[in-house]
Amino acid sequence: MKKINTLRATVVAAVLATGSAAWATDGYFPHGYGMQSLGMGGASVAVTGNAFAGANNPALAAFAGNRYELGANLFMPKRGATRTGGSGMTAGMNGGVESGSSTFIVPEFGYNRQIGSDMAVGLSVYGNGGMNTDYGATGFDCTGAGPRNNMLCGNTKLGVNLMQLIVAPTFAYKLSETSAIGVSPLLVYQQFKASGLQAFAGNPQWTGQNTYATNTTDNGNDSSKGWGVRLGYTTAVNDAVRLGVSYSPKINMGRFKKYSQLFAEGGDFDIPENYAMGVTIQASPAVLLALDYQRINYSDVKAIGNQMMQGGPLGADNGPGFGWSDLNVFKLGVEWKQSQNLTLRAGYNHTNNPISGANVTFNIIAPGVITDHYTLGATYKLDDKSDLTFAYMYAPKNTVTGTSALSGTPETIRMSQQSLGIQYGWKF
Repeated sequence: MKKINTLRATVVAAVLATGSAAWATDGYFPHGYGMQSLGMGGASVAVTGNAFAGANNPALAAFAGNRYELGANLFMPKRGATRTGGSGMTAGMNGGVESGSSTFIVPEFGYNRQIGSDMAVGLSVYGNGGMNTDYGATGFDCTGAGPRNNMLCGNTKLGVNLMQLIVAPTFAYKLSETSAIGVSPLLVYQQFKASGLQAFAGNPQWTGQNTYATNTTDNGNDSSKGWGVRLGYTTAVNDAVRLGVSYSPKINMGRFKKYSQLFAEGGDFDIPENYAMGVTIQASPAVLLALDYQRINYSDVKAIGNQMMQGGPLGADNGPGFGWSDLNVFKLGVEWKQSQNLTLRAGYNHTNNPISGANVTFNIIAPGVITDHYTLGATYKLDDKSDLTFAYMYAPKNTVTGTSALSGTPETIRMSQQSLGIQYGWKF
């Protein structure tokens, strides 16, 4: 009973803590879930032995054993933007900004239990998010009255914060000694706020109305709920090769009513369809290679995929969006069992940049331009039942330049990232 109560308290703590996390690498999805995956470039779809099947591939729960994992990742992004080339009336709009929020703690939790020889249940608690920016309220002169504006010509601090919390109970069933299927219902809560967008809310060219659009900016936090599913399958081809696939259709979320005149479709912000396939190769008794391909269909969510100059007013079905394209993500990882107690990992993650130069202005508040991630990881076995896992990620700076929708001059957005995480795992 004591262990059950401790587990319940741990789950609640992880849920509450994840609610304040900011996270973004592959668009606004993290590059992986679980510290083992984070140390291997995010490769996970055919990797057994951890408690994050609900986030990666539900079928893997059948081969994870009895364990739970609790960890935290220190995420350190640097985001910024610059505008140049203005003269005359637009000279005061030149300048640069750096986001003030640069350090976040991202918790994670996974639990797995075998039921007999053929079934397993589990629970993963994880998050998406990281459309997070926090720029100053002044420093730009958009009206000729002095540097009283933010970079997008509003009069309060400029920025957004998106958080998506996903709780994934998991069930897996072995079809044979080497293959399994699994399902994870996805229970989703998301929260969003935006500030500093008054120049858009008060401009009929953007809102399609002659009065101020009150549901565009500075309305505090709004939230919505939704649910979805992730399906998974895994099989071993032989003693050395394992395959895995997972699929999650688009999750229809409730609308952000406080921001119904910002996001397309009246404040709708769904979670895009995504799927992945992976393979692991046991190259030697001590070396495991893992390769994943992941597809994230951002363009099917109008708030994300509509072009900035889509044609309709803010909040309409054909209203402006962030203009993100779909992502093709490739994840390569290697795991080396250096000794009985120490396992070392390394990985590389590459994706295309979802943001084009034509959409730079809107993406000043969400500069998800990272394309490459380099990772390291390690697990140290404390005893027969417990271990510590570490992961480090470095994503070098990437930039996108385009023409400002406000000044008609060049704008550049940029981002770089680092993260460092630790996780405690316990077998029971």
